[in-house]
This record gives sequence, C-alpha cells and structure tokens, in this order.
Amino acid sequence: MAPVTSDLPQVQDSVSTTLTLLFQTLTNISLYDSAGRPSAPVLASDLTALDDSLLKPTPSPSAVPGIPLPLMEYVENGRNPDIYTREFVELVRRLNHLTRGKMHAFRDFRDVLAREMAAAMPEVKEDAMRVVEETGGKGPVLLGDEEGKTEGR
Repeated sequence: MAPVTSDLPQVQDSVSTTLTLLFQTLTNISLYDSAGRPSAPVLASDLTALDDSLLKPTPSPSAVPGIPLPLMEYVENGRNPDIYTREFVELVRRLNHLTRGKMHAFRDFRDVLAREMAAAMPEVKEDAMRVVEETGGKGPVLLGDEEGKTEGR
C-alpha cells in the first residue's frame, strides 16, 4: 500500500503527469502511420515513461481531506457508501444515547451524593450546595431544603 500523506497537490500532480504521458503516448501511436511517423525509439521512450509513471507510488486516496479511510476502504470493497453513512449515523445515535444516559446518571449521582453529604455532615452543606450549583444543578432543590421539596425538576 502506498504511504498515507495529506499532500493533495502531490496527488493531483501525479495524476496529471500520468494522464499527460498517456495522452502523449496515444497521440504518438495514432500518428505512427501518418506523415510524421514517429520512430520506434520515440514510442518506446513514451511507453517507458508511462510505465514508470504508473509504477511510481502515489499518495493514498485517503489523503483527500474530508474522506475518512474507512469509507474509502468500504467503497473499494464494492459496498454502497449510502449504507456506510446509514450505519455510521445509527452508531453515532447509539453512542449519543449512551452518553446522554451517562450524563443523567452522573447528574443524579451528584444530587444524591450532595444531599446525603449535607444530611450526614451539616458542616459541609454550604460546600455541597456550591459544588452542585457550579456543576449545573440547583442547590436548594437538589439538597432537599424545605423550599425545594415542593418544586419539581
């Protein structure tokens, strides 16, 4: 496999050089029987240059910005990129759902821990309220104060 690089101009130059050599070779072949008649060494030279250009390793197509390597491999294996996109979206949706569940679990754990710490150690109640408030919660509601018991989340 060719080395992976992110140099798009190098890829474009390599493809351009190969296409130019191919066009030049095809032109000389088509003119071989015409009035100009390029000689056999000229055609041999063109074919050698084209062969060298085709054998020269070019940067991987994965170097194209914005196209991930797994998608390139997926398409190279003859699979539909729309299916890849659908599977990717489903995977992201599942991971987002899992992450959201973890966030809610940690939020609830924070609230329970703060409430229990405030009940067990009244001297840290103010600190627990400050931590809850600074991490996105509402201190009195989460710590179970009298005014917070009637309010919902």
